[in-house]
Amino acid sequence: MNWYLKVLKEYANFNGRARRKEYWMFVLFNIIFAIVAMLIDNMFGMTISGDVPYGPIYGLYALALFIPGLAVAVRRLHDIGKSGWYLLVGLIPIIGGIWLLVLMVTDGTPGENEYGKNPKETME
Repeated sequence: MNWYLKVLKEYANFNGRARRKEYWMFVLFNIIFAIVAMLIDNMFGMTISGDVPYGPIYGLYALALFIPGLAVAVRRLHDIGKSGWYLLVGLIPIIGGIWLLVLMVTDGTPGENEYGKNPKETME
């Protein structure tokens, strides 16, 4: 949970590096909270339609977490020495998502790179 809160504290910080643990813990808690928001929408009958399982609570949650999610993804790419623009690779059907997943699970470059010091070394 601390990693999730750390990302929220660095709300729109696109500079620096984010280690794998920070990124994936944020993704895990983001998925959990998004599911909870959808369940609340469904419990109160606030879904958009019968076919769409989400409503305004989920929409507000997704909107609020869009910028922090983008920022942590850019910092994660910086950790492996890639530009944040590599996120656009995800727009390529099928292959782009797979390639982006591989980039996100890749271990960061050891030592300092052009985006800053290794966060793994500063934490230990």
